[in-house]
Order: sequence, then structure tokens, then C-alpha cells
Amino acid sequence: MKCPFCGSLEDKVLESRQNTSGTTIRRRRECLSCSYRFTSYEKIEEIVIQVIKRDGTRQIYEQNKMLRGLKRAIEKRPVSQMAVEQLLSHLEDQIALHSKGSNEIQSSQIGQMLMDQLFELDKVAYVRFASVYGHFEEVEEFIKVIEDMTNHKKKPKRGKEKS
Repeated sequence: MKCPFCGSLEDKVLESRQNTSGTTIRRRRECLSCSYRFTSYEKIEEIVIQVIKRDGTRQIYEQNKMLRGLKRAIEKRPVSQMAVEQLLSHLEDQIALHSKGSNEIQSSQIGQMLMDQLFELDKVAYVRFASVYGHFEEVEEFIKVIEDMTNHKKKPKRGKEKS
């Protein structure tokens, strides 16, 4: 590591500490040439996943966006914070698997993955999310989803999507 004081590349590590989540290591170093002490950080380089939107544009995947949509769907529902965290963790694992080669994934794939998990977690939250995700405009669209759920006791097909 290059000394910020004298520019020498010779140093020794005095102390290493890992942060609580295990994603960063802090190292205290001492330059062997001038004895200047400095700190360096090592961090895991994360691969950025691009989400391909319906209109073809690309955005960086943001967990906070998923969390906001999920919170709206489960608002005033008996769903624990732990269940939400598990759902999001499982969703991110699925996204990472689906986007492995190209680091890109269609927004429709993410929406379907989330709907599949919501269906198992809470049926009312599923219908709420489906209504936004499927751009429901008529009461009949809600009725159809609910009828499909009650008649077949399984997850219905997604609502219509608009571009």
C-alpha cells in the first residue's frame, strides 16, 4: 500500500478489524520508510445488477424500491418484519441467480418473483400488489383475480401489463 505521506510502497499492518456485517476490513498500517501511520479499508466489490424496464431503459436494482412496494402491499396486514426481511432476502437471491451471466434482469421477472412470494405470504397483499403491478383499471380485474384464487386455491395468472 502506498504511503500517503512519503509515497513508499513498504508498510506493515499493525491491526486489522472487520465490521459487524463482515463486508469491510479496516487495517491500521505503518510505513516502514517514514513511520507514518494510516488506515486502509478493504471492501467486497459487489456486482451491480441492471433492471431492464418495460420501455427498454435500464436502472440499477435498488432494494429500497422493492421494500417500498412491498410495504404498501402489506400495510395493515398481519405480516411480521422478519417475514418481510426473509422475503426480500429470498428475492435478492433469486434475482442474483437469474441475472448471473449478464448482470441484467427484466423488471417483469422481478415483479413475478415478488408476486409468487407474496401469494404464499399473504393473499390480500398479493391482490394489492397485483393490482398495481398489473395496472388494474376496472373492478372486474380485482374480481377475476379473487375468483381465480378462491376457485382454484392456487396462484392465478398475472394481471394485464401495459407498456
